[in-house]
Amino acid sequence: MELHQTSKAQTIGRIILGLILLTAGIGHLSWARVEFLAQVPDWVPLNGDLVVILSGIVEISMGLSLIFWSSQRVRVGWLVALFFVLVFPGNVSQLITHTNAFGLNSDLLRGIRLLFQPVLVIWALWSTGAWAAWRKK
Repeated sequence: MELHQTSKAQTIGRIILGLILLTAGIGHLSWARVEFLAQVPDWVPLNGDLVVILSGIVEISMGLSLIFWSSQRVRVGWLVALFFVLVFPGNVSQLITHTNAFGLNSDLLRGIRLLFQPVLVIWALWSTGAWAAWRKK
């Protein structure tokens, strides 16, 4: 996949998103583990704690990749966007089951959070140049 030039703003956005994912991933494995466990839907056919650990490892890997693996940033951008799509059902489940976590203690707050998931997808695709690379094909 051809590497397309990105702007300084995109590079900064990619690094910030990487830091957010890195921090969240570390949180999965430490201080925020219980909060993340509350977001794992009951219908997931795996142990909830295992899901939290594995998703934390994935987030750490994606965060580091966004920050340091710039030669593959387009591919990483698509993977990060896909990750945000795949975790969306967990966020919907948190709303439907009225589960409190991360200060989201009302349906209004949980609903507002759902609106930000597409922003994360767009952020991943924009900041890595993945969307522009796809459009140029």
